[in-house]
Amino acid sequence: MSWLKGYFRRGIGVDLGTANTLIYVHGQGVVLREPSVVAFDDQNRLLAYGEEARAMIGRTPQGVRAMRPLRDGVIAEATFAEAMLKEFIGRVIGNRGFSFQSPEIAIGVPSGVTDVEKNAVRKAVRNAGASQTYLPEEPMAAAIGAGLPVSEPTGSMIIDIGGGTTEVAVISLSGIVVNASIRIAGDELNEAIIRYLKKVHSLAIGERTAEEIKFRLGSAYKTVENDKYDVRGLNLMSGLPRTVTISRGEVREALAEPLVAVVEAVQSTLERTPPELAADIFNRGIFLTGGGALLQGLDELIANETEVPVFIAEDPLSCVAIGTGKMLSEPSYRRVLEQSLVHS
Repeated sequence: MSWLKGYFRRGIGVDLGTANTLIYVHGQGVVLREPSVVAFDDQNRLLAYGEEARAMIGRTPQGVRAMRPLRDGVIAEATFAEAMLKEFIGRVIGNRGFSFQSPEIAIGVPSGVTDVEKNAVRKAVRNAGASQTYLPEEPMAAAIGAGLPVSEPTGSMIIDIGGGTTEVAVISLSGIVVNASIRIAGDELNEAIIRYLKKVHSLAIGERTAEEIKFRLGSAYKTVENDKYDVRGLNLMSGLPRTVTISRGEVREALAEPLVAVVEAVQSTLERTPPELAADIFNRGIFLTGGGALLQGLDELIANETEVPVFIAEDPLSCVAIGTGKMLSEPSYRRVLEQSLVHS
């Protein structure tokens, strides 16, 4: 059992995201990747977590509800968020009654988080069994997870687009120099598709269908191909089921407004960057992380609007979890982590 004790010495890095929760353990990598979803009955008894609960969204009978306890990158339903986090951590450490010391946990939070929202995360992590809690900012964790030289006297720019927030930051000497945090990200892209179909096609669809459309046809920049996809929903005029065919061009039009807000946040951050660091960024480029980084053409759109090269991280979905884990396990990042120390 010595390997399990090593888990606790090194601690656990967590990306408690609006859409997905990831847990990273040193030497093991990302050991858990589950949707941040819970299902419960009308007595508030938890019935399912993660992928099992996500499959219930929009399909639950009376008396049962499936929902995400986080919104815009922060905890919206504390009780359910705590229960979900405890379940996921229990899976990782093998919750079989072993009497080992509780782990240190580093969990990323948006850079624009309020004290109240930070306290909610702190309480959830403590109730999940942490011996000590660290709350590093997500853009710093993402930059470390992407392998950027955050401790060096050079400018690194990161854009982390998750489910609830987009974090933009310029980092140098283990600190965030300038940043922007907007609550426009993957969820808002889904909502934009829902609004578009309602307005243009008088078709009502759910969140899961919108996400499927985004994955299949979503793009941020004009592409040669113009694929089509049959979408099934509810006709708002007749109240009956209906199928419409939409194109990649239509989805790109639907996503335009929230993507403009993301580009503006990047431009604003660049404008506030000190000249020396701006020169570094122009030479080394901007790095994209998070699920939003996988949107086709987003790197091209940002590069075209900023005239700065844009690169997608090797494993964009895992960068925040990897970064929080490295903060706990690697001495070179410990100073960054100590700044976010919160005693449980």
